[in-house]
Amino acid sequence: MPTRTMSPTAAATAGAVCISSSAVLMKLADTSPSITALGRCAFALPLLGALAWAERRRGAPPLPARSRWLARLAGLFLAGDLIVWSHAIDAIGAGLSTVLGNLQVLIIAVLAWIFLGERPRRSLVLALPVMLAGLVLVGGLADVGGSRAYGTDPALGAVFSVAVAVIYAVYILTLRQATSVPGARSAVAAVLFEATVGATVASALLGLALNDYRLGPAWPTLGWLALLALTSQVIGWLLITVSMPRLPAGMIGTLLLIQPAGSIALSYVFLGERPSALQLVGVVLILAGVVVAVGGAGSAGGSSAGGPSRRSTRIIRQASGASTEVSASKSP
Repeated sequence: MPTRTMSPTAAATAGAVCISSSAVLMKLADTSPSITALGRCAFALPLLGALAWAERRRGAPPLPARSRWLARLAGLFLAGDLIVWSHAIDAIGAGLSTVLGNLQVLIIAVLAWIFLGERPRRSLVLALPVMLAGLVLVGGLADVGGSRAYGTDPALGAVFSVAVAVIYAVYILTLRQATSVPGARSAVAAVLFEATVGATVASALLGLALNDYRLGPAWPTLGWLALLALTSQVIGWLLITVSMPRLPAGMIGTLLLIQPAGSIALSYVFLGERPSALQLVGVVLILAGVVVAVGGAGSAGGSSAGGPSRRSTRIIRQASGASTEVSASKSP
């Protein structure tokens, strides 16, 4: 397995690059949001099933029933996340919607504080106004000097992107509860498989409810969706999950920037997206906010097994945009 020979930094970087292509591949698939979500999850199921089987062969215990159902419930939120994200991509572009999705770093911390009693660090509080200012600029809400914001409806795209961040945060925290069930900690692939099963079923049902089945030309649409499943749902998750526990929190914060920056670059090259100058300033502010938010992880509590640093590192790892990383027990 390549992850056994790669350095942790190289593996995490490669995983982040894989994940950074998600929005671009979703745009290139050029199909309805429900088909995009269904294809990404359904194509990933055989590989994830094989990984879960190999995990059991290596001695991992059977997944407890509570963990299975929590993972499937998490999959429902993943399906919703992917469908709303497709709308955000259409409204504001693949690159900018991915950058705005990094607001989940704050949202996960807030939800963990409200529901799990995990008090946010001071660095997260300091990052809040910086990232909100970036949101205003990226969404085209501060039209200074007549700068025309990129996107068919940048303000609506910003709203969709914030919704994506909220739904993904709920997905991550639900998945985290699935992996915290006794007996589930060593069955990472099995949890992810169950979550993807839930997302596949939910995507199919949501597509029916929304009357949102529009495939278009089968080729190359299915090819793009298969590539999306392979890179984002499987390979990216595998590389990041293997590497993150072996990296210091400070390095994780730096690597977190690869995904949004990579998405901006890829959307520029392959989709011809050209954000305005103010939107790019907003991108810088949001990414700076991520750095500030993550900055306190390496200094609070050292690296003791139950200390704040390790807990924060798990949350950060999950917030990297890999919508299936379950190492918080991820992300995904």
